[in-house]
Amino acid sequence: MKVSITFDRLRWEEKALSEAAEAAGLEATLVDSKGLIFEVPKKHPDLGDVVLQRCISHYRSSVLTLMLEGAGLKVINSYAVAETCSNKLATSIALANARVPTPRTLLALSSEAAEEAADKLGYPFVLKPFTGSWGRMVTVVRDRSTLQSLIEYKEELANPQEQHMYYLQEFVRRPPRDIRAIVAGENIIACVHRIAPPGEWRTNVARGAVSKAFRPDAELKEVILKAAEAVGGGILGVDAMEPESGYLVHEVNNTVEFKGAQSAVATDIPAQLIKYVSQVARR
Repeated sequence: MKVSITFDRLRWEEKALSEAAEAAGLEATLVDSKGLIFEVPKKHPDLGDVVLQRCISHYRSSVLTLMLEGAGLKVINSYAVAETCSNKLATSIALANARVPTPRTLLALSSEAAEEAADKLGYPFVLKPFTGSWGRMVTVVRDRSTLQSLIEYKEELANPQEQHMYYLQEFVRRPPRDIRAIVAGENIIACVHRIAPPGEWRTNVARGAVSKAFRPDAELKEVILKAAEAVGGGILGVDAMEPESGYLVHEVNNTVEFKGAQSAVATDIPAQLIKYVSQVARR
């Protein structure tokens, strides 16, 4: 079986997945997507039976996955899953419709409506971009003057999706950490706490958070797997918080990074993910 791992930036994760695939006896090829040329709707001769799609760029990932599926290839994750996870509003809708507990979220379609939504939600709240990763442009808004400054900034952006529309989410009171679960199909491969560094409220490993392994209880397992199912399943990173009121899922990642989690757990995460890829390919 031939597995292609497509990327647009070669990270530790893609290299680890390639090594795990070869160790499992699969023919694995790392493919830089930036060099690919397709003739619609033909299959690319350099790609194999199943493609593990790992592009960071939202738009490149979307276009590539659409093309691969159009050519009849099995892609992990699917176009539908990638589109849902790459848009925070789409993720929130999927989670809410599946009755997965998630922070209270408001959508405003103008700057005037954003100020009204802020009053309704209450300060402080979190203002997030519709797309993006690593905690970029995620801001705690503590008062109206800060919101007005952010509105002025957003109204000057070139991206029309971010320019006039606003995604507001409640600021959840919680310990200075969150939960990252690596999921493959119906299995939780690893579960870690991501502990924010001093002076930082965001828990992204890219911002200096430290990962520590822990064993999820039955309630958390149910919430994590329900969240993964809500967005369509596959290889995912489910992020959750633990306020006193109970677990809340605030994000589901399509092209999940797991270097931080691997540093904290004994489980061979790449090997388990490749095992899932192999199972999907053989169905």
